Amino acid sequence: MAASGDPLGSGLVGSLARPGGNVTGMSLMVPDLGGKRLELLKELQPQLARVAVLWDAANPYPAIVFKETQTASKTLAIEVQSVEVRTIDDFDGAFEAVRKQRPDALITVEDPLTFSYQKRIADFALANQLPSLHGVKEFAVAGGLMSYGANVADVYRRAASYVDKILRGANPADLPVQQPTKFELVINLKTARALGIAVPLTLQASADELIE
Repeated sequence: MAASGDPLGSGLVGSLARPGGNVTGMSLMVPDLGGKRLELLKELQPQLARVAVLWDAANPYPAIVFKETQTASKTLAIEVQSVEVRTIDDFDGAFEAVRKQRPDALITVEDPLTFSYQKRIADFALANQLPSLHGVKEFAVAGGLMSYGANVADVYRRAASYVDKILRGANPADLPVQQPTKFELVINLKTARALGIAVPLTLQASADELIE
């Protein structure tokens, strides 16, 4: 695996420490990122009250992240509005639900389904004047306001080291599934200007990349 979301929940491995079969590698599973993303939006918009969370309800990993986001929302006094998709046919209805709910911001939980619609999601958020925060850098590059999550390039580099070990004779069952150790905050300042948002200098200073 180069970047699996939840290898445990999907049944790919018996445990992260001892996969126990012929599958091992890298996982993107860091569910407490849900809380960190809410904190970043709160830093951007101190009056933040309602956030819509777009997630793939057919995938166990986004479900974990969404649950963590709900837990964090209670501490931050933010209402979380669930917007679920399961197939490509659900996006039109999901976008309409967001329009009706009128949230202050939009969060997208990363997974293959939402990732494949990154540009459409970013365009929707901008067209509806919604500050948006996403799980991986590509969303911000596509026009989303911000992204915060695992540094995917680093995850792939670490996956390559596992390929090397296995080709040299290591047993996949003995190689623990690794989780991300490097994370990146990317801010699209061009999108911020289009939304009329002044990104605090403290937030800009903490960003790993600013897109102009």
